[in-house]
Amino acid sequence: MDHFSFQQGVLHCEEVDVPSLADRFGTPLFIYSKRTFIEHYDRLHAAFADLNPWLCYSIKSCSNLSICRLLADRGAAFDVVSGGELARAMEAGADPGRIVFAGVGKTDEEIRAALAVDIGWFNVESEAEMANLASIASEMGKTARAAVRVNPDVDPQTHVYTTTGKRETKFGIDLERAKSVFAEFANKPGIAPVGIHVHIGSPVNTIDPYVQAITKTLGLIDELATAGHRVTAINIGGGFGAHYDGGEAPTARAYAERIVPLLAGRELTVLLEPGRCIAANAGVLVARVLYTKASGDRRFLIVDAAMTELLRPALYGSYHFAWPVVPFNGMVPPRRSADVCLDGSVRVDVVGPVCESADFLAKDRMLPPVARGDLICLFSAGAYGFSMSSQYNSRPRPPEILVEGETVRLIRRRETYDDLVSAERL
Repeated sequence: MDHFSFQQGVLHCEEVDVPSLADRFGTPLFIYSKRTFIEHYDRLHAAFADLNPWLCYSIKSCSNLSICRLLADRGAAFDVVSGGELARAMEAGADPGRIVFAGVGKTDEEIRAALAVDIGWFNVESEAEMANLASIASEMGKTARAAVRVNPDVDPQTHVYTTTGKRETKFGIDLERAKSVFAEFANKPGIAPVGIHVHIGSPVNTIDPYVQAITKTLGLIDELATAGHRVTAINIGGGFGAHYDGGEAPTARAYAERIVPLLAGRELTVLLEPGRCIAANAGVLVARVLYTKASGDRRFLIVDAAMTELLRPALYGSYHFAWPVVPFNGMVPPRRSADVCLDGSVRVDVVGPVCESADFLAKDRMLPPVARGDLICLFSAGAYGFSMSSQYNSRPRPPEILVEGETVRLIRRRETYDDLVSAERL
């Protein structure tokens, strides 16, 4: 699952002990395992190999340039959702012809930048966007290859904020409207609507919603063919789960065993947009305990990480396994156990210093005794950790490091107070 393990009572990333990393780089600190990134990408690649798909790494999940370069070198294509992510992909050495640009609100400037480098696909989310893309491409003497994002009205059984395939979301075009979109734009200059894109949400820890969505989409492709519109590609999006708690996410092979037979023999270019399933378990966030506190019946561990470093618990109520880096008396639980009750453990909330009641990282957890100065690790923080971080409360963002075996590399330095105000010195 990952390469973070307790060795002789001390948490290690690959072959390096975490306390030494905290001493060297300070806390809070994001630590990534290179081996885990590679293994997760390779497993996905092997599982879907029969389709020879584009594996378009979703940059929004973990956008550090070094991580993007690592995956580009591994053969990944890229999924971007902004001009900034396009710039990251290009600087990381991505092949622009293997970049997919998604998102409901692409600006004219972003569209022109993407057309200028001849990206592979635009995922188009509305008739208005299709018309605008066609107009801009025509002005530039280009033809944009477009995948129409359809809304299959499938419930992915995940958090309401990360559900994207139901009828009431802002994403995509209803299935019944898609045929009229193809009819309207099939012969327009500047646009080539020859793909279908479907993305139902994230994380999706059951496979049936994918089967339902893909089956509906293939039915649409057949109807379009009958109407004279040839679709050459299907992008099935991302959203595959990761292990935050236990073994809740199916394996890459399990997803593929149900999805590949649906698409095999269809003579379609297949695209996937994985992010979380590659990055989540490849990174952790390490924090240091500042204070312990009791208030009524509740006990708090106040640490130097906050919602500014890991927003998911505050935003989604998301679960991240938390445990001391050097647990008292070697109290190492089964990995990803939701509520371990070992002798001597205490129920606590792990909270940060930000001035918001929502600033918590873990609630109602049974943890070994800890004291000021001890280190706490928040696991599965590689996806939507640093990439969703902020400078709220004027907190400089933490460093990111990448570990490979016994080698440690700083891939983003800690921000300074000068960084906080430098863009404001006009």
